Amino acid sequence: MKAFVQTGFGASDVLSLVDIPEPRPEPDDVVVQVAAAALNRLDVLQRKGPALLPGFTLPHIAGMDIAGTVVEVGPAAVGVELGHRVLVNPSIECGVCPACLAGDDAFCPNKQVVGANAPGGFAERVVVPHTHVHRIPDTMSFTEACTIPTIHSTAWGALVETGDLRVGEWMLVHAAGSGVSTAAIQLAQRMGARVIATAGTEPKLELALALGAEFAVSNRDPGWIDAVRAVTGGRGVDMVFDHVGPALFDASIQCLRPRGRLVFCGTTTGAMATFSLPYAYQFGLRLLGSDTYSRAEFARMLESYWVSDFTAVVDVELPLADLPDAQDRLDANDVIGKIVLHP
Repeated sequence: MKAFVQTGFGASDVLSLVDIPEPRPEPDDVVVQVAAAALNRLDVLQRKGPALLPGFTLPHIAGMDIAGTVVEVGPAAVGVELGHRVLVNPSIECGVCPACLAGDDAFCPNKQVVGANAPGGFAERVVVPHTHVHRIPDTMSFTEACTIPTIHSTAWGALVETGDLRVGEWMLVHAAGSGVSTAAIQLAQRMGARVIATAGTEPKLELALALGAEFAVSNRDPGWIDAVRAVTGGRGVDMVFDHVGPALFDASIQCLRPRGRLVFCGTTTGAMATFSLPYAYQFGLRLLGSDTYSRAEFARMLESYWVSDFTAVVDVELPLADLPDAQDRLDANDVIGKIVLHP
């Protein structure tokens, strides 16, 4: 089969489209014929190096967000049949460690992530446990399905599981044109919250408003923090969802109301943030790291997605052969929504 294989660290020329043997399933696995796979920032970061996930090895096939058709079913796999249209939960826990046995599999130390430290979806076929494929509605396109797993589980974990976002609260989210933010804006709006979004370009601000944000402001405007506070009557927002990192971390803190909360989960602009400790504790601010999701949380996210009429924001659809160019485009931040590749 054809697959894009990463053989080193560096520019996109370390990716090669090659022929490799078709994957063989273990008894409780299924083989999915990939119809669509979406690009994520982690794909680019791990291509540049160093690897960010434990267990990453070269050569590597990236691609965490996968949708397709089941074409082979292991003898011990149950509840899955040939021809089922599915999306993949890429986060695979071991099931036997203390964390898994305690029901806290988000912190499984032996976790494999399809496309991150295990072979992924930038290939014609991929093997996954039968427990980690979920049927999609017959009316849903594979393109939409492959945009769901990473961005919607990240948004769900931050807003629902960690942030406890409430009806009527103000939420601020950055990078409005990113996949995660397009999911977060829609989820927050459907939860009854009021959304303020920031971005660096006018098209991204317009998208945020179209998706349900009440106010959108350029984070390149020197007065954007004052603008956010003005929208909330000078009080500040109840919650900030930040997956950008240090570039806007301190500014996010300044946008919070007393006892507000900053929920964060990303390091796009770096791994170390600086802010005023006295300001944070004098106003009783809460800084909450949003951890990786559990299998139960992924299932709850999907239950919400099926009934919530979300809009899948797709920047462009490309053939798998265009993966290097697609990664360069994402790396240049020249993307609104998700890039979807088709083998």
